[in-house]
Amino acid sequence: MAVGETTFDFIIAGAGSAGCVLANRLSESGQHRVLLLEAGGEDNYFWIHVPLGYAKTFVDPRVNWMFDSEPESKLNNRIMYQPRGKVLGGTSSINGMIYMRGNHADYDHWRQLGCEGWDWESVLPYFRKAEDNERGADEFHGAGGPLRVSDQPYEWEIARVLLQACIEAGIKRNPDFNGAEQEGCGYYQTTTKDRRRWSTAAAYLRQARKRPNLTIRTNAHATRVLVENGRATGVEFATPRGREVAYASGEVIVSGGAYGSPQLLLLSGIGPSQHLREMGIDVTHELPGVGANLHDHFNTFCTWRISKSITMNELHYSRSRRLLAGARYLLYRGGPMSGNGLYVGAMVRSDKRLERPDIQLNISAWSTIDRTREGIISHPFPGFAISPVHLRPEGRGTVRLKSPDPFAPPEIRFNFLRSEYDMQAVIAGMRIARQIAGQNALQRLVVEETSPGRSVVTDQQLEDDVRKRGVSNLHPVGSCGMGHGPNAVVDPRLRVHGIDSLRVVDASVMPAIIAGNTNAPTIMIAEKASDMIIEDARRAPERRAAA
Repeated sequence: MAVGETTFDFIIAGAGSAGCVLANRLSESGQHRVLLLEAGGEDNYFWIHVPLGYAKTFVDPRVNWMFDSEPESKLNNRIMYQPRGKVLGGTSSINGMIYMRGNHADYDHWRQLGCEGWDWESVLPYFRKAEDNERGADEFHGAGGPLRVSDQPYEWEIARVLLQACIEAGIKRNPDFNGAEQEGCGYYQTTTKDRRRWSTAAAYLRQARKRPNLTIRTNAHATRVLVENGRATGVEFATPRGREVAYASGEVIVSGGAYGSPQLLLLSGIGPSQHLREMGIDVTHELPGVGANLHDHFNTFCTWRISKSITMNELHYSRSRRLLAGARYLLYRGGPMSGNGLYVGAMVRSDKRLERPDIQLNISAWSTIDRTREGIISHPFPGFAISPVHLRPEGRGTVRLKSPDPFAPPEIRFNFLRSEYDMQAVIAGMRIARQIAGQNALQRLVVEETSPGRSVVTDQQLEDDVRKRGVSNLHPVGSCGMGHGPNAVVDPRLRVHGIDSLRVVDASVMPAIIAGNTNAPTIMIAEKASDMIIEDARRAPERRAAA
């Protein structure tokens, strides 16, 4: 904050995928004083900006909260590792960079759930507004927006082979998952620019931070929203200098993500009263839905060993190849480090009777032994992976406090695989993955299936394998769900029910998860919310005069 300045028009708690968008849009007119708080630091870590660097940031506590879930009863009581960004740009600074909007029908479903103004026709203009697509503007895409969306800069031989195998397996070619239809197979586009990660910090903050009406505070951990007489008036936050308070004459906007936003509301006494009392927190406002409705995509990995050194595994176990790749990137921004390794995808249905895809196959030019808080560990031989992701999970979980300490991690429970459909969809996805691997395009290369392995054949064996190895796909949403009724946290304008001048803007407001990666929809939500916030700010004097 500027010296002596403690009051702003808008305070944004969280500089992640949504918060950076809000900071840009709310400050761009120059009429509003905006404070952006981020618990993490600046995004100046080298590996953030290298596309393949997410293998490093995946387990780096300098830029990653490195949360864990509670043990999952349907997954042999295993804990699900939850990397989340702790840096400007939030998880958009450490994610896999795939640009995927979801299915058109997902947003029409939001409208059917009572979220007026969030149908596909209403949200498409905001996707286009955000976007600067390498392919140019058309009916579905934008050009000239802050968020650069690029084609893959580096194509591996194995990627071409894998795409051909998908086509041979009967999956139709789709040149644009974000166009007229979603189903099919093709190459992913990514949120990269000039072969560097293009996070929301790069896309939205880099120019905006020069504005005198925007103040950005890093290493500023929001600990409580201040509420007086039913109105949010400011934010208390911790800094290296100690406790500080900033006040909002307009609004407080919580943008901490699916874990951070419900945690901050609960710490502020907004949430289910019984849980707040158990934590020793005074109840400011009873709101049962805070922290409820948490859900996430679920996935597992099928991997194969091949006979030819044309995969990314070699970068892990071959020092010479690793050095060569590093040199190519540093000198020319070329080679394998200029891409994210997730080149090919397919959107398919686990059951042909379904109206739209419920499985996303992420097809990687590498194969791994494990992906945990210990790191991403590749096999010591050439290999590839096909990861079936279940896009429409029925299981719902919670985010709760473990203690009233604002620096303690939240309690995260997913309740994965609580329905028969959830399990059978994943198993169907594994069988489709095997069909792809069995096509002629791959037969000259495949040596063996390394996981789950040839001996795992029956539905029961596949189910046991899923319970042993399946994981969260790291797309948590819904914990401050939008809508009406007793379990909704925010209304369709993202205003917290029962508290004036307080909104939540991030993935936590999604009433139901979309079919695909969640970063692009989160950016869209923030673009749309920015317009609503500015519109409401213009109307505020009229409302006060009428009162």
